[in-house]
Amino acid sequence: MVSTISAILLLITFVFFTYYIIKGGNLVIGFFVMAIIWSVVGMIPANIVIQKVFAEPALNYGPTIIYIVFGSWFGRVLVDSGIAPAISQQTNRVGKKHPVLAGILILLVTSFIFVSAYGVGSVIAIGVILLPIMLSVGIPRDLALSVFSMAIGAPMYLNVVLYNQVKAFFPNAVYGGKYLIFAAIAGVVQLLAVIIFFVLNRRRIDPANAEQNLEIIGAEQPSDDGKSNVSVLTYIIPIVPVLMNMIFKWDAIPSLTLATILAMLLTGKMKGYKKFVEFLNNTIQQSVSDIAGLIMFLMALIMFSRAASLDAVRFKPLFAAILPNSHLVLALALGVLAPLALFRGPLHLWGAGAATAAVLSGTGLFNDSFLIPLLYAPAILAVSTDITQSWNVWGLSYMKVQSKDFLKHGVPVMWIVTIINELLVYYFFG
Repeated sequence: MVSTISAILLLITFVFFTYYIIKGGNLVIGFFVMAIIWSVVGMIPANIVIQKVFAEPALNYGPTIIYIVFGSWFGRVLVDSGIAPAISQQTNRVGKKHPVLAGILILLVTSFIFVSAYGVGSVIAIGVILLPIMLSVGIPRDLALSVFSMAIGAPMYLNVVLYNQVKAFFPNAVYGGKYLIFAAIAGVVQLLAVIIFFVLNRRRIDPANAEQNLEIIGAEQPSDDGKSNVSVLTYIIPIVPVLMNMIFKWDAIPSLTLATILAMLLTGKMKGYKKFVEFLNNTIQQSVSDIAGLIMFLMALIMFSRAASLDAVRFKPLFAAILPNSHLVLALALGVLAPLALFRGPLHLWGAGAATAAVLSGTGLFNDSFLIPLLYAPAILAVSTDITQSWNVWGLSYMKVQSKDFLKHGVPVMWIVTIINELLVYYFFG
């Protein structure tokens, strides 16, 4: 009886927490307060709360933070070394003569870069290059931003930095083997869907509006000379970390480090000791600054996740009663309910979905290798279309696009993609 009452109270606080997030409440404060509330309501002994909820999760999360730091540094080096801008600029050669092809190339380039690059800083740095190019060939601002954001989301299935954040909920999951095959296919499914959506809207492309749209965002007509001091050999650098894992089974840290060194070496940033040290210091400082807020957010998130996992035993009878035993039914259900990930809802791993993930993992009803892609797919929907996602917030402001237009374009596409990818989850891991 006490356990049932406790479970009901936990669910009530979860509802209030979801409302708080939807209203734009601070996530760091929200998760930290929820960690305390769920510890109290769950009647977890004080000494266990201090050690297991606040101390150990933060200390044990250290390796994941290192992954994030190295990933952010690699992304910053890609931008500041000129590799990412050079890859982007090549697409502008197609230019005004073939705007549809130019748009498709930009989407491919965007996804290619973000296979390994990560963070709002990297998105902004690439966005201020690619988005004006899209506008310069006549692509409307709302369409350009929507497909650009969804193209960033597509490779996030493979992005090792994001994966290691999600792995906090599912410690037994492995980045490699069958997961990488699934991730590559799921990413391709999303990218193809984005390209199809873009092509279906090709009639909206009007070069006559290019100058006006560029003026609205305060950007100039991009240069189309295609000149760059960066060798085409460096264009393979963004996928080096993934290749090293797939071929040689390297861990993310040495893979990212090798790719970062190659990027600096092949772009001449290591010529001259003084120049190299200056570039090294600048990129490290900027990359850590880019993720400072994210790290504190993840600290609060992992504390709440641990409190939720300790409370999972109270939910187990309820989940056992309502959750389907069939992996297929569960995968389809999460595909259909995927929009609940929006606005940091109960299926968004970096929102209220943290509790969903922690409780599901804690019940032991399904293994981690199945749960991580199962919950990853709705979270990618949110990353790609949610107006609370940091780089989407920047994009809406930069491109002067209305939130309703952004959601109207992105959510239907990503909903279909998520259902398809949930079926892939069942095929690979069910």
